[in-house]
Amino acid sequence: MCRIAGLINPSMPVAAIEAAVKEMCTVQKHGGPDDEGMFTDVDNHLVLGHRRLSLIDLSAAGHQPMSYGSGRYTISYNGELYNYLELKAKLQKAGAAFTTHSDTEVILAAFAYWGVAAFQQFNGMFAFALWDNQKGAVYLVRDPAGIKPLYFAHTKEGLAFASEVRAFKGLAYLQDTNPHWQVYLMAYGHLPEPVTTLKEVQPLKKGWFLHYSVQSGECRQEPFNRFNYVEQINDRQQAIELVQQSLAASVKRHLLSDAPIGVFLSGGLDSSIIASLANKEITDLNTISLVFDEALYSEKKYQDMVQLGLQGKQHQHLLKEADFHADMPAIMQAMDLPCSDGINTWFISKYARQQGLKAVLSGIGGDELFGGYPSFNRIATALQVKQYLPPAMLRNSRLPGLKKLRRLCYLSLPGSVGMYLFLRGQFIPSEIAAYLDMPEPAVWDILQQQPQVPDIANLTPKNQASWLETNLYMQNQLLRDADVMSMAHGVEIRVPFLDANFVKLVLQLCSNIKYSGSFNKQLLIDSFKEEIPAAVWNRPKMGFSFPFKEWLGNNRYSEGKPGSKTALFHKEFTRGNLHWSQFFTIYLMENQLHA
Repeated sequence: MCRIAGLINPSMPVAAIEAAVKEMCTVQKHGGPDDEGMFTDVDNHLVLGHRRLSLIDLSAAGHQPMSYGSGRYTISYNGELYNYLELKAKLQKAGAAFTTHSDTEVILAAFAYWGVAAFQQFNGMFAFALWDNQKGAVYLVRDPAGIKPLYFAHTKEGLAFASEVRAFKGLAYLQDTNPHWQVYLMAYGHLPEPVTTLKEVQPLKKGWFLHYSVQSGECRQEPFNRFNYVEQINDRQQAIELVQQSLAASVKRHLLSDAPIGVFLSGGLDSSIIASLANKEITDLNTISLVFDEALYSEKKYQDMVQLGLQGKQHQHLLKEADFHADMPAIMQAMDLPCSDGINTWFISKYARQQGLKAVLSGIGGDELFGGYPSFNRIATALQVKQYLPPAMLRNSRLPGLKKLRRLCYLSLPGSVGMYLFLRGQFIPSEIAAYLDMPEPAVWDILQQQPQVPDIANLTPKNQASWLETNLYMQNQLLRDADVMSMAHGVEIRVPFLDANFVKLVLQLCSNIKYSGSFNKQLLIDSFKEEIPAAVWNRPKMGFSFPFKEWLGNNRYSEGKPGSKTALFHKEFTRGNLHWSQFFTIYLMENQLHA
């Protein structure tokens, strides 16, 4: 896992481009602490940069940017290709020669032999830039699940790209701020793709590639792999067997590493399953867990139950309130784009690194694929309300009290965006307008512009919830936080539930099989209930959270300056009139503005 950056700009001297890319890489050094490299094509005013976190082929042979085909192809790559050994064998039969043991060289050879058709054969998490010197073309490519980030700006000056938005700060011509980012942050609690804080910078769509011609400056984007819900497996026992086999195979693939690797063990269902399957492959398994003095949030007893059935080393870290306060400035510094989550991932990644681990498996994706959130039970009613109440009535509703009732107004928005904001929104448009001192109709107009999502009305209600949780909440919040907060410590988070083969399987399961049962995620429970203690799955869902309300209320760093909006909202928060995530959103916004 690494960090990448690059710049093609015919109007800049090559030396200036090299200096700019060097700075872009330095800004991202935390995500690639082991090595750095740069490739320059003087004639085309092109520079590719790379910061390396070594996990496969730890030798100098894995250095990047890496070239192939007598120098025709050069790549700067961030990710892991879990099926690279199978692809390597196929390429060798076709006549390809290899000089390293890295997956990086396999990507280069695959492109050399198969062109853009190679991208759909990759199973892994990846974001890379590939330069074809003969065709004068740069390809930016991002994995189908959107696990790895890749941001770019295509302007009259040329093309710039990086793994983090903060890396663009040294490019003066890209510093115009997105005027609407605050509206999106207050509504979502994060910035939904393609929104960033910079006007010209956007993420590459997941499962898409970008083709840029250095001669013409033209840019086009095309999909190469997209996941679709196609319900066709309606036999429950068959579904259980396929889930067992496919997830076990995924975990095995995700353990591929030449560096120390472990598993995050929260004590919940998903992480416990991952740990159990991983232990079948690694007998001396490292598990990393957080525990708290506050019994309401600590899952220590469940972690201990799971660990009794495992062989290996259990690393439990007691996180105290004093640690939270001491590390808050560093956590804020690590955050690339503002998001009201991720603090937990920062701490667990910090402790993983302290134990010498460079990669850790996570249970992200289990809830989204199998129905682990309240949204799966609420969406059918919401769809009925949206169907029978006219938009004008919904939009003008001003229901006091519970946040989820006040969010009914969001159902007036057309399509899936309104449904998501009803289910998970932070502030409603009237509150956003009041805070930002702008007309409420302008807020509604902005929220209808982005994100542009497909019509999913043809899906069953619970598959609609799955789509929303996967493509909005998980994509823009969980995966982004997992990447940026783990890479702040030079740790890679791997997500076996989002393995391409496993996702394709789960999307083929019929809804009446996938979501039925007495418990949320019943099918997943029944697939692995022999692997984990009953007490782990036979209990209410806790989630991976902190005593945020208590700790934030006591945190001087988040109180804000006297008279500031942050200070006023902090008072409302401590009085119990504001949810911690809403307050944190306000704090993040002011922190970003003055960063």
